[in-house]
Amino acid sequence: MAVDADKCTGCQACVVACQSENNIPINESDHFLQRRAIQWIRIERYWEGEFPDVKARFVPMLCQHCENAPCEPVCPVFATYHNNEGLNVQVYNRCIGTRFCANNDPWNVRFFNFWEPVWPETLRNQLNSDVTVRSRGIMEKCSFCVQRIRRTVREVTREGREVVDGDVVPACVQSCPTNALVFGDLNDDSSQVSGLSKSGRQYRILDQLGTEPAIYYLKKVDPNAITEEAHA
Repeated sequence: MAVDADKCTGCQACVVACQSENNIPINESDHFLQRRAIQWIRIERYWEGEFPDVKARFVPMLCQHCENAPCEPVCPVFATYHNNEGLNVQVYNRCIGTRFCANNDPWNVRFFNFWEPVWPETLRNQLNSDVTVRSRGIMEKCSFCVQRIRRTVREVTREGREVVDGDVVPACVQSCPTNALVFGDLNDDSSQVSGLSKSGRQYRILDQLGTEPAIYYLKKVDPNAITEEAHA
């Protein structure tokens, strides 16, 4: 995946779409105060400058699906592992809730279910039947909408063709009004995400840890900085 910080407006449409697609319960204010809210994707907000010249920076944060994921080797029951598609997956019925994976996660993108999931009566019929509802006592995190990946593979197989760039669209990518999120196959040199991963603006968060994150961020372009350099 590629995330263009220059396009992200912090609208949080991706957050809402993810909650709906993946059967994530509604977070109440107390959950945030107790640091027990569940958000597979969240918007990190940073402020730069001094008043009145203040700029907001927005960075979507989700599971990085690392090649060398630090959360995987610490799980005693192999509930989280790397599959042959490059995804860091979570097997819910294996998880025993040790939370070792969360403690070994530098990005704080793994979440423990402290309570049984609850939805208002009016929203129960909106649950996605393709996604398991996680019970109390287990971990969960972003899956890159693996259910959509599986559905796409089945559909293109019936059509007698291969999956091409743009066929698989996670909920967060589909909902982004500015196309700040791009999903695809990093191993496909012709894919859009592969091209963005080679951009001069690309960087990976906490790359110095050597975990090989699969999400590439594109630096925000500051027109003022460009102007200042031009006049320097």
